[in-house]
Amino acid sequence: MRRDFKTFASKYLSGQKSFIYVFSFMVFFWTIFDSIMQYVTPLIIEERGFSNSMIGLILGSSSIAGAIFDFLICKIFKNTNFKKTFLVMFVICAIYPLLLWQAKTIWFFIFVMAVWGLYFDLYGFGTFNFIGRYTKKTEHAPSFGLVQTFRALGGILAPFIVGLLIVDQVNQRSVSSGWIFLAMGFIFFTLLIYLIRKNHSTETELIQTPRRKNLFIEFHLWRKLGKLMMPVLCLTFYLFFIEAFFWTLAPLYAETTNLGQFGGMFLAAFSLPALIVGWFVGTLTKRFGKKKTALAGLLVGSLILSFFVYSPNSVVSIFVVFLSSLFISMALPAINAAYADYISEATQVEGEIESLEDFAFNIGYVLGPITAGILADLCGMKGAFSILGIFGVILAVVLLVVTPKSIIIKTKSSEL
Repeated sequence: MRRDFKTFASKYLSGQKSFIYVFSFMVFFWTIFDSIMQYVTPLIIEERGFSNSMIGLILGSSSIAGAIFDFLICKIFKNTNFKKTFLVMFVICAIYPLLLWQAKTIWFFIFVMAVWGLYFDLYGFGTFNFIGRYTKKTEHAPSFGLVQTFRALGGILAPFIVGLLIVDQVNQRSVSSGWIFLAMGFIFFTLLIYLIRKNHSTETELIQTPRRKNLFIEFHLWRKLGKLMMPVLCLTFYLFFIEAFFWTLAPLYAETTNLGQFGGMFLAAFSLPALIVGWFVGTLTKRFGKKKTALAGLLVGSLILSFFVYSPNSVVSIFVVFLSSLFISMALPAINAAYADYISEATQVEGEIESLEDFAFNIGYVLGPITAGILADLCGMKGAFSILGIFGVILAVVLLVVTPKSIIIKTKSSEL
């Protein structure tokens, strides 16, 4: 049996290109687990007797905790690769459903959300580490596009899976079902480690630097790198701001309009384009550049979304969201590829680069739902989506003007 597996691995899974496909399948199954947890968590909190406002506060605490971890985690996981990061992530993920099911008080739920924020941070760190170090620089954009495609597919399938398990209320079986997909993800993780060890000659040699123990030095590096990377960090923030905005208002919009049987397609129209653009975004970045592709995608997608207020409450609104998301979805893998380039060029500050990117993500997920609720109350839901598009157009135009053609990450040895 073991000999058969080795024969199969040598014939079909050898070579560096196979790494990203095995990694993508790991991400696919892990995403199903994470999406199941994301689906059942608010339902469990509601069943424990908490109001909608308290549910929002509790869920938002996960991103606040994640933002705190962004600053500290690079010190903990300095000079390591994705293997250790993902191993710790899988262990924490395995514990999360147990903690979630046992939680009853607000402070216990906030602690559980902090655990959630931690393991999602670890996923982000591990992904950037893997792609930055185990794929070629010219393959960063298509690699992120492929990973985004598998993540989108897992995120779309998860609600259907958990929907079959939940009838009247969330039970322990629906929570524990996530372990099945987590275990499948771990199998692909171990396969990936085996392939990398077998093809050790294709691994990127890493520059080891001493751990930075001084928080003031860490803060100085954050400030210096933050200034250099401000345009891409602003773009990252707004992309996840849009995502959080949609996940907050889209279900409510579908429920309060006459979409009827098409109501469930509204959020799907926002998520599905990620499955499409991942296959060709690499071609666009090679021709136009990573930052220009990302900013152009945000500009065109936001411009389409800004007209949402004029769309009727029908299938037309679904098409508008789909078309808008088709362009906006190009931005994330393109800009993530730019981060991977920075990591490849400056491995000595890899932790800080990953922390800044994830910090922008967490801030977007903290402010996105809050802004969505305020704008919906002031301008209506359709007006809120249009304002989201208008701000996206403004931001894209400003960044196209101020973003330098090349962002070179340089640090002095005395700062490390």
